[in-house]
Amino acid sequence: MPQKLTPYALMEKLVSFPTVSRDSNLPLIDWVQDYLDSHGVRTFRHLHASEPKAGLWAHSGPWEDGGVILSGHTDVVPVDGQDWSTDPFTVHEADGKYYGRGVCDMKSFDALAIWALVEAQEKGVTRPLQLALTYDEEVGLIGADPLIRDAIGQFPRASAAIIGEPTEMQAVTGHKGGMAWDVHVQGFEIHSSIAYRGVSAIMEGARLIQWANEVNAESAAATPSDINAPFDPPWSNLHVGMIEGGTAHNITAKDCHFVFSIRMVPGDDPKAWTKRIFDKIAEIEADMQKIQPDTRITVTERFSGPGLMAEPGGMAETLVRQLTGDNGTHVVSYGTEAGYFQAHGFDAVVCGPGNIEQAHQPDEFIQISQFNAGHDFMRRLLDHLDQKG
Repeated sequence: MPQKLTPYALMEKLVSFPTVSRDSNLPLIDWVQDYLDSHGVRTFRHLHASEPKAGLWAHSGPWEDGGVILSGHTDVVPVDGQDWSTDPFTVHEADGKYYGRGVCDMKSFDALAIWALVEAQEKGVTRPLQLALTYDEEVGLIGADPLIRDAIGQFPRASAAIIGEPTEMQAVTGHKGGMAWDVHVQGFEIHSSIAYRGVSAIMEGARLIQWANEVNAESAAATPSDINAPFDPPWSNLHVGMIEGGTAHNITAKDCHFVFSIRMVPGDDPKAWTKRIFDKIAEIEADMQKIQPDTRITVTERFSGPGLMAEPGGMAETLVRQLTGDNGTHVVSYGTEAGYFQAHGFDAVVCGPGNIEQAHQPDEFIQISQFNAGHDFMRRLLDHLDQKG
């Protein structure tokens, strides 16, 4: 008989793979796929089109529709420049906590989900349990959409998706979406004493940034809808967090690069926001070209992720509330892969062990009590899946 690992042993193993987003996650995927295969769990691998990365979909239980998907990402953020007390890729226990890169975000949930899948297969549950492990979540929610697209049609369709980001086992039923673009403003260099003959890429870029400030102020002054009111803030927020450019203090800047992003409440229309932003960029570019025709603004999409809308009465929300006893209203302003599952027609909810405040930090940790709460959740889920009728 193949060895069956405990949730803790599975977490230890997953953390030992340094799956920083810039690097490959294939060693982890290879190990998980071999482990699940050895226990009779059906698996499918989706390969990244150009990088050594993969997502994994797996299925336990009867080959039929109506099951539950447990989903988590396999990548973690870097540890470079962080002051860790212990080896970040070895789980360390102290003071009622497990320490290690990814123990909170989100390899503890991944380990619990893998444990549950093997248990479901061994138990012979009457309704199926599936697993989706993705790549590149940390760099823009990149890996979920292609994995889901590849798996649809190859596996029975589940009725609910539980995305295990750290929520302290609360049912998060809504979150913001996000879009970001790399903006390159190309100006015209000239001595600053006659700056009116040139085009400063920095100053023209600043026009777009100042417009973002004005739009944010306008949004903040508006009365939020019932859908958006629970969010902090209850509006779609434009942001520039990185900028560089210029050659010298006395030359109009030839180039300016920055990342322009929006955190969008679920009640807003992404297409309308995109049009509004690009119309403003076109207006600024036209003004630049009146001075120097060869100037331009180039915009390249960096990432785009849909928000999550609450689905009162939906299977995912109903199931998680039943298993956790949580009846509160919880929404978050960060994004998750749950929005992609919902966009593909799955009922989706976010629920997992740990606190998001510990994610990405040096000495990242999860409370052992939270890990155990996640384990209890999986036990109750297995019992639910084994109910008749």
